[in-house]
Amino acid sequence: MCSSALLPIEKASVFYEGLDHPEGLAVHPDGSIWAGGEAGQIYRISSDGEEMVEVANTGGFILGLAFSPNAEWLAACDLLNRCVWRLDPGSGLLSEFAGGAGGGDQFKIPNYATFARDGTLYVSDSGTFRQVDGRILRFDADHSGRGQVWHQGPFNFANGLALSPGGEALYVVCSFDASVERIEVAPDGRAGNRTLFARLPRTVPDGLAFDAAGNLYVSCYAPNHLYRVMPDGAVELLMDDWEAHTLSNPTNIAFGGSGFDQLFTANLGRWHLTRIDLGVEGARLACHPLR
Repeated sequence: MCSSALLPIEKASVFYEGLDHPEGLAVHPDGSIWAGGEAGQIYRISSDGEEMVEVANTGGFILGLAFSPNAEWLAACDLLNRCVWRLDPGSGLLSEFAGGAGGGDQFKIPNYATFARDGTLYVSDSGTFRQVDGRILRFDADHSGRGQVWHQGPFNFANGLALSPGGEALYVVCSFDASVERIEVAPDGRAGNRTLFARLPRTVPDGLAFDAAGNLYVSCYAPNHLYRVMPDGAVELLMDDWEAHTLSNPTNIAFGGSGFDQLFTANLGRWHLTRIDLGVEGARLACHPLR
């Protein structure tokens, strides 16, 4: 059941305008926002939103982005090239990290990436469009690109991923099932029990981010909604942009800002990133120093 705790749309504003239909974004420890474009661009936007640099270009279509522990490198999911790229944030050097689980097991749609603090990388492979064959791959913490299928699913278009703040579970968006599922991470790293965590009827959920209190935020490609899901699975509609000007097909989301209490969203339907003054502290990801 969904309740409403609507924030006024005035809490959201355009952070940076002039990107090529961004879907993925990630927040660097220095506060800069990194985003992708639909023609392979990887952008760096300064923490104040005043400057943008195109750091690299894969010639593909960039989906999810994630920084490794200590932000040594950026993982970039590429729809067109069906791979995950490794980008050196300092030099802009780009190299292919993985094209799948290995042994001829290739990605169909590498969509979203998230790191554990030990360097393990999880990547959602959405599967064949309109078929229920999504899965989750796991890559070794040594960053060698060695991977395996961590959970075979099948998921109905596996999309956004988020590790719980304690790392005991991985949450995955099933976009065409309008749901978020929870998968236990066993002590040995293997996938444990899989359960339904939240259902969001008549939506296409996409991105995930936890706050420091353990609430999960879910952005929806359609309609232009932002939800908050409590640890017990209770769902609140937090923001609704029916005009689709500020939130316009929001996809990936991430916490940032000087107080780490602003939520940034990419907007695949337009050319900008949105900043939401949420006033709630976000959970630090693997690349962010713990307080």
